[in-house]
Amino acid sequence: VQLVESGGGLVQPGGSMRLSCTASGFTSDDFAIAWFRQAPGKEREAVSCFSLRDADTYYPNSVKGRFTTSSDSARNTVYLQMNGLKPEDTAVYYCAAEFPSYCGSYSSDYEPRSWDFWGQGTQVTVSS
Repeated sequence: VQLVESGGGLVQPGGSMRLSCTASGFTSDDFAIAWFRQAPGKEREAVSCFSLRDADTYYPNSVKGRFTTSSDSARNTVYLQMNGLKPEDTAVYYCAAEFPSYCGSYSSDYEPRSWDFWGQGTQVTVSS
């Protein structure tokens, strides 16, 4: 099982960016993909979740209305569309997969150690 992120880089405040997470090696679609981020000196936090089984999603209040997650099942890819980016969104962004496919409704559902597989991370920097 492998997750590969792409799409990070430098963007100005107020700008947009789309991250991609491509999954390989999965034998079923009964899993969820979450995007986490970690800024220097801070804990890793979930910013979205997408359930491939029922398309359920999750966003914390810090990104709700700005970030959107979606999937392209033909490409085994989950996206994170980020709009209205702020300097405080600067972090390394990781995608992670968990079996079975479930997106909890609370931040406490996203303890990083409970997620089974991780990508290598991609840097997102929001700066003028």
